[in-house]
Amino acid sequence: MAGCVLALGNKNYSSWSLRPWLALKHTGAAFDEIVIPLYRPESPDAIRAISPSGKVPVLHHGELVVWDSLAICEYLAEAFPEARLWPDDAGARAAARSISAEMHSGFLALRTHMPMNARARLPGLGRTIDSLRDVDRVRSLWRNALDRFGHGGPFLFGRFSIADAMYAPVVLRFRTYEVDLEPRLREYCAAVLALPAMEEWVIAARTEPWTIDSFEYPSLRA
Repeated sequence: MAGCVLALGNKNYSSWSLRPWLALKHTGAAFDEIVIPLYRPESPDAIRAISPSGKVPVLHHGELVVWDSLAICEYLAEAFPEARLWPDDAGARAAARSISAEMHSGFLALRTHMPMNARARLPGLGRTIDSLRDVDRVRSLWRNALDRFGHGGPFLFGRFSIADAMYAPVVLRFRTYEVDLEPRLREYCAAVLALPAMEEWVIAARTEPWTIDSFEYPSLRA
């Protein structure tokens, strides 16, 4: 994918950046990446210089600019049909789009109380009535997808899809906060974590020099 650049936030914390990065990795296309540390004095100007929304991630492909994680994933599915980023079956594809959209627009309590922190282990933290309700909804979505469409592979719709990219940060959250999962869902999480691209991301996250204090849970430790 000549002239393709994906701008990201911190790999340790930026769940939205992880999603299109995984999808782009799955295409096998070569691309450049720019990591912009978030919540630093220079961050807003650096992001506004490359992103019309003032947020990351943002994809530049030649003169084309695509922002928003799900929009980037949809663009990649169209640009790389051979990568089969959505299920082939229309019904499965509709279900995959539905759960991806729900992830995109919902789960505020889970995001707030269990922020992504790939290098941390924070067992037991982040449990509130609302965040646990979100956890239960994720479990239900995963069970339903695996039951209906997860045949022929370890992922929600059998083979890897955008739906798995959208929930990959939740897999990391569940590991960080040691959320209880039944065996079938643990196997799904293990498959996501074993993706070479996911392993690459986590290694990079662990070696980043930046820390965002508000994502390190000092208030919950107090």
